[in-house]
Amino acid sequence: MSNLSSIQLLQKLIEFDTTSHKSNLALISYVKNLLESKGISIFLNSNAEQTKANLFATIGPKDRAGILLSGHTDVVPVEGQAWSSNPFQALIKDHKIYGRGTADMKGFIACAIHAMIKAVDLPQLNKPLHLCLSYDEEIGCIGVRGILGLLSEFIIQPELCIIGEPTSMNIATGHKGKAVFKAICHGQEGHSALAPLYVNAIHNAQSLIEAIRITQKEIAEGSIFDTDYDVPFSTVHIGKIHGGKALNIVPNECILDYEIRNIAEQTTDTIQEKIFNYIEQSPSAKFVNIQEINQYPGLNTSTTIQAVKFLQSLLKPETELQKISFGTEGGLFQQQLNTAVLVCGPGSIQVAHKPDEYIEISQMDECDAFFERLLNHIAA
Repeated sequence: MSNLSSIQLLQKLIEFDTTSHKSNLALISYVKNLLESKGISIFLNSNAEQTKANLFATIGPKDRAGILLSGHTDVVPVEGQAWSSNPFQALIKDHKIYGRGTADMKGFIACAIHAMIKAVDLPQLNKPLHLCLSYDEEIGCIGVRGILGLLSEFIIQPELCIIGEPTSMNIATGHKGKAVFKAICHGQEGHSALAPLYVNAIHNAQSLIEAIRITQKEIAEGSIFDTDYDVPFSTVHIGKIHGGKALNIVPNECILDYEIRNIAEQTTDTIQEKIFNYIEQSPSAKFVNIQEINQYPGLNTSTTIQAVKFLQSLLKPETELQKISFGTEGGLFQQQLNTAVLVCGPGSIQVAHKPDEYIEISQMDECDAFFERLLNHIAA
């Protein structure tokens, strides 16, 4: 097993259906056995139901700061997507590897495992190399929180954490934070022939929708921007709404889900306060109950720090510095470990979550070359 290439490892990892609503234990067990067979130290951290686990692996001296590699093992569902081949059987065709999770982000994980195994054969490491594999990233960066609080017990604060999400091997120094909310709008049920005598929950939801719309307009026309993003301001988005039982019944409940994605200069609390201020001006306010479901912080790493220069030195000269529109676990690592965090990995986010997801073999090769240079650095 130890002689597998990163592409062969990726083929194996794709075979594990680690869709977020399923267990990832088979994949974790495979990686654990593989790395332990090479003498690499492993620690597992499971969820309360013992159906999923984070994996932490480390090699090298324990008395100094090192490099932490991180990736999530879960993937998004394939149900309802028109795949041309089995999404859980890697297909190599036209210099690409097709399969669910190839780009997001088992390609990076395969390269990182390959690098950990190669590190075993180096005569000496002058700093440690760590690997963290998490679960349930795709549904709110849930799983990694369970292991982040424990890492300080095992390792010295890393000098750099690399989140291997697909950036086409460019360096991302930031992404927006995200908070998810569920609004339950209440009403008073009754016969629609007597509708004016009752309280329509959908009408109450409309007041919240209008408050969100006004808030988004104010943000877009305001002065708080970060032009490194495709959308250079914070956003508020309603993604789901459901209410009513039948046309002839005044609805007594309407539920809507919305999210806030904030740039570093603006907090989700500030934006939520704007929404509250508007809704409180409406008679509907007493019928609206809003709950925060989940949140994760944004990532905002200075481009001038040494860690950025170090990572650039290991990559191609044309490597770009950028900020990305999608979220990662990076903000949680930065918040918990108080260390430099950068996002850099093979593959394109443009093909992630889609049918016939793929990663170009050239991207795998580029990631392998990056890890080769990293290993040369920590073995020098």
